[in-house]
Parts: sequence; structure tokens; C-alpha cells
Amino acid sequence: MAEFLDTTAISHKIETLLKSARERVVLISPYFKLRERIRQLVEDASRRGIAVHIVYGKRERCEEIERLKEIDGVQITLCRNVHAKCYLNEQFGIVTSLNLYDFSEAKNQEMGILFNRASDPEVFRQALEEVERVIRIGTGESVEKSLRTTAPVSCVREHPETLQKLTTSKLAIKLGVKTRFLVDCLIGRGFIEFRDGRSHLTDEGKRAGGESKFSRRTGSFIVWPCDLQV
Repeated sequence: MAEFLDTTAISHKIETLLKSARERVVLISPYFKLRERIRQLVEDASRRGIAVHIVYGKRERCEEIERLKEIDGVQITLCRNVHAKCYLNEQFGIVTSLNLYDFSEAKNQEMGILFNRASDPEVFRQALEEVERVIRIGTGESVEKSLRTTAPVSCVREHPETLQKLTTSKLAIKLGVKTRFLVDCLIGRGFIEFRDGRSHLTDEGKRAGGESKFSRRTGSFIVWPCDLQV
């Protein structure tokens, strides 16, 4: 069910959005000047292999962009006529009046609505489609960075006797594609399915080598063989 948010609640939910993401984060705001905690959460999401896409609209008040360009795994797109403020991951989204600008969070009276993929699937779908459209119409001056990292992605062993496995987002980095694209491929192959706003491993996915894992920090997630064929 949709939830109304005031200024304080919006800031809290944006932090939750970054911390709880398992695959993807999109941050759309005309202006960017992040407070330190939000910047740290963006950096941490990138370190966890989350695909982070930032869309901004005004060069003159986006001091943060140059710093964000330096973070591996972050894509940045300029869309000159964007005035929307929308923040979402694969689980929930926020449409709000709040720019990701530290002055706005500290001084302005803002409002927003939170919607969840599980309880508001149609709203989430429409918002996601519009987000993708905004990204597509980003100008030719967009400054996107490749999801490929400068250093090779390391595989992790859960146990010595098992195959080396990667999370979905890290496998996407290894393959040089966007996480959303890889997720669509995995759904198409029948390896995963979405229920209750989250991806679940299918029997076909298990036969392909996928495994469901759980972390106290990030919750449940799926790992795949490094050489998975999709």
C-alpha cells in the first residue's frame, strides 16, 4: 500500500532504498549535492555490486556529479529537461518534491509517496517504465560510465568444494551488461521468477547452478556460476 512521507521520512526511506538494494538503484533529481551519509551509501552500494544509475538535469547546481563519476559501477546521465524527483530500487520507489540536494533536506518542507512492487505492482510498473524512458531520452552529452570495473571481478567460494559463484549484480559486471538486462535474461531462461516484489530461484535455475543465500546484512540473494550461459 502506498505511504505518505514528510521531509524526514523521505530522507530515511532514501537511505533504506540504498541499503536494501540487491540489484539496482536509480536516482533521478534535477540537482545533486549529497550529504555525506548518502554519498557513503552510494559508494557502499557500488562496492556491493549494485548497479547505480544517476540522472540529473542542471549542470549549474550539480557539484556532486564530478565526484560520483569516480565511483566504479555508477552510471550518470544528463537529461536537460528532467524536473522529476524519483528514487527506486528493485523493491520499492519514491516519487517526491525532494531534490537530492543537502539544502533541500535541511531547510525545505517536502512531501513524497512511497510505493512497493509487492503491494502496488501496477504503480511500480508505470513508474519503472517512466524512469526507463527518462534514461533513454538523456541527451547525447550523457556521461555514462561502463558497468565494467577497472579491476577484474573476483569470484567468491562459499565452500572449497563448490563452484565459484557470483551474485547477479557482480555477474552482470563480469559480463559487461546492466543488471536489469541480465535479470530479464534470467527470467526469460526460466532461472528466476518474481514473487512478492523479489526474485526467487526456480528449479531450472538450480539446475543451472544457481543457489539461494542469506546474509544478515542484505537478506536473501542468489549466486550463480561465474561461467553461467544466459
